[in-house]
Amino acid sequence: MPTGASATSSGTQQWRSGDSFLSMWRELAPVGRHPDSGGYRRYAWSAADLDCRAWFRTQAEARGLTYEVDRNGNQWAWLGDPLAGDAVVTGSHLDSVPDGGAFDGPLGVVSSFAALDELRSRGAAFTRPLAITNFGDEEGARFGLACVGSRLAAGQLTVADAHRLRDADGIALPAAMESAGYDPDTIGPDPERLARIGAFVELHVEQGRALDLTGDPVGIASAIWPHGRWRFDFRGEANHAGTTRLADRRDPMLTYAETVLAARREAELTGALATFGKIAVEPNGVNAIPSLVRGWLDSRAADQATLDAVVTGIERAARTYADRAGIDLDVVRESFTPVVEFEHALRDELARILEGTGDTGRPVPVLGTGAGHDAGILSASVPTAMLFVRNPTGISHSPAEHAAEDDCTAGVRALADVLEGLACS
Repeated sequence: MPTGASATSSGTQQWRSGDSFLSMWRELAPVGRHPDSGGYRRYAWSAADLDCRAWFRTQAEARGLTYEVDRNGNQWAWLGDPLAGDAVVTGSHLDSVPDGGAFDGPLGVVSSFAALDELRSRGAAFTRPLAITNFGDEEGARFGLACVGSRLAAGQLTVADAHRLRDADGIALPAAMESAGYDPDTIGPDPERLARIGAFVELHVEQGRALDLTGDPVGIASAIWPHGRWRFDFRGEANHAGTTRLADRRDPMLTYAETVLAARREAELTGALATFGKIAVEPNGVNAIPSLVRGWLDSRAADQATLDAVVTGIERAARTYADRAGIDLDVVRESFTPVVEFEHALRDELARILEGTGDTGRPVPVLGTGAGHDAGILSASVPTAMLFVRNPTGISHSPAEHAAEDDCTAGVRALADVLEGLACS
């Protein structure tokens, strides 16, 4: 029996809300953690991801919830009738970026189960169905596209495009799903399921320092900045590093390096964010001039016009450098998410519910974010909102990502208050 639970005469476990978060956190913490980096490698449909999925199912069944997996591999745990409609849903994801931190995604899932435990300890009477979910492949670390599970459900990723997704080893998404025991032939839009959701609230660790600077443990999201990923393919000529004169080289690495510096300049000029964080080189030999350098640009901005300006400026600079050096350049936009304004009525309802409940006595702050989330994808189909938990370092997508125990507990209480206000009124 998991720590923090005791058995009742009926065999159903009664959870002590004060212990459940820490108990679950300790259980999940070792899964997919790399012994050298200390970070997490929970890639979609990998062994670590399957262990996380098994953990989710165990938590659901231990609480007597109805467990199911939808056509796109997203996991659901239901309290009440899944078909009744107007459900309140919470949750996040359990997969990670390469060597990511412990909190991005899992904090939302663990907090969701802990919030349910809290509500049960309060004796809350639910008047709407409640569900906890784990959306698959949110980070896009394996197949290069973020939020695959929620995009498929919302019809923002076609089945044909999903089937074309490949990982670094050339394994297609359908093959990865099948090898993990899931049926790839069922994937696709799930409008009937989304129509049964009345509200989706995602709790997430803040990926920045806004709450740390204001001194608040919890905040409410206002919007997600528009953002996207672009692949830059620089093609030159492979040659011997030890015999080819500098003047005779067509080295795409130099053009790539100049483009990285241009991205930083353009971001500073426009007040946006631009990052080349992933690179692939061919033939990738120490003593060989590359024939191909492929770099992936991540760019985000507070509004669409600024994002367009920074990406256009980076591409213009890259083409100038490429033409000068005799390098061929292709630029492909691999993913894009427009600005997401969370539904104002639901956002305001969260603010009303949480008014005066925080540790500071002040209204809960409302802040924007440059990070994408499943809530942003679902916002086009269902009313969505987000809660953020303070991250004192502001570091994310890194083993240094952190949230204090007291702040995590405050997040659980805030989420429980919100779910009680939405599902128990």
